[in-house]
Amino acid sequence: MTKSLPEISKQIHTKNLIDLFDKKYSEILPVWMPMQMEWLNNVYRTFYDYEKFLIIMHLMTKTFDFYSKNFVKLNYEEFFNQSAVEIQEINLKEISKSLNIPKETTRRKVFELEQLGTIKKFKKKIIIDKNTWPNIQPHDTIQRISRFLSSLTIILCKEKVMSKTISSDQIRIVAKKNFSYVWKLYYEMQMPMLLSFKEIFRDLESFHIWGICVVNQALNSKKNDNSKLNKEDYMDRYYFNSNNKNRVGINAMSISEITGIPRATVIRKLNKLVDENFLLIDKKKQYLTTGIHKEKLIEVQKNNFVNLSKFSVRIYNLTIS
Repeated sequence: MTKSLPEISKQIHTKNLIDLFDKKYSEILPVWMPMQMEWLNNVYRTFYDYEKFLIIMHLMTKTFDFYSKNFVKLNYEEFFNQSAVEIQEINLKEISKSLNIPKETTRRKVFELEQLGTIKKFKKKIIIDKNTWPNIQPHDTIQRISRFLSSLTIILCKEKVMSKTISSDQIRIVAKKNFSYVWKLYYEMQMPMLLSFKEIFRDLESFHIWGICVVNQALNSKKNDNSKLNKEDYMDRYYFNSNNKNRVGINAMSISEITGIPRATVIRKLNKLVDENFLLIDKKKQYLTTGIHKEKLIEVQKNNFVNLSKFSVRIYNLTIS
């Protein structure tokens, strides 16, 4: 029986997606940003500690990379039916450097993960225990990513980059079938995003809270204004223009409820964000973004969309091959 080979002529290229994101920014970002914030909400609620999750992400990525280099590909069920996943030796210095976490903090977080039973040492092996699975099993994330990538193919077809759309079910099936490979790609996309924003805001709680303010005001403002704008005008109008009368703020209580971050922490971080001119507070005690840090935030967002383009192209090509 002759094996079916992928058709090179049908492959999508990263540049196609990068160009599309620039051209259709005002259509794509309102869909992508809330998804990212929902994922970040789940990240925080896993351990109620971003740095613990970052460490697990880092260790899992290295494990997925090991699988890939050794031509091992596990589907969703095969991976999560395991009683444990063996990970490489924990190198505190390497983790600290890769995640930009102080070495002593890294040591403490790894110890806390051991106390939780998430990381265990069994003879000469280091494992991530199966009891962790309910916290990190990405069923909902796969559903959201599949819907997003499917909706993107509608735009790609209109732009004649693709010949036909791909359903969310097709993408979800491929993602689960190739889970260890796809999740390696997903973490490789998300990790630079988290680390880049962490560098700007100095902690992920602050970025998370700022991100919720951005999504809230952009979505609420767009309800009253459906203008089709280019990327620069869209960012100016909905994110950074403090004179925009359509902008709607959000209060500390709502941010706490959405993110799962304790209200006292939210208030402390909001005060910091106001002091550093990332946010302003209006007469209703609601928070809105400013344009003070516009350039560096746009630069990070640009890099994030390049990484999203690379991820999307690989999933599409995996699906149509």
